[in-house]
Amino acid sequence: MAVLTKTKDIGLAGTLTVDDLTRAIKNSIDRSGMKEEEARAMAQHVMNFFGYSERIIDNVLEPEDRDAFYMLEDSGLLTTEREETTLYDGREWRIHYWLFRKDKILALVKSAKAKEAMQGLERSVYDEVPEDIWELREEELAGE
Repeated sequence: MAVLTKTKDIGLAGTLTVDDLTRAIKNSIDRSGMKEEEARAMAQHVMNFFGYSERIIDNVLEPEDRDAFYMLEDSGLLTTEREETTLYDGREWRIHYWLFRKDKILALVKSAKAKEAMQGLERSVYDEVPEDIWELREEELAGE
């Protein structure tokens, strides 16, 4: 599932995927390491509400779902907006919506991808060095 988004910074349409939202959740909620499975489950749960829309009405949420949305709002991934309309009898009616903060999500996705790339580079350098090189170097240093 993906949501078509339009970001202000690049002005082009992009697609928000479950993978992207998972990365953003992992990077925003718990920097000490939220489990991948938990972040993915939360991302799928949230994306199921939005479907292909950019916003959803708050009335569709159950209290436990709303709690998760508030947590993501605290993390900067979701935001709210409201509309006011006048009913036929003159009363004011407020409608509350939830929206993705696409700019924040995409920034977190970019930083997560950059961090993953850097970790991959750091590991590959030392993975290629044979173990006996370290022993040979220690022997050279001991002989000096």
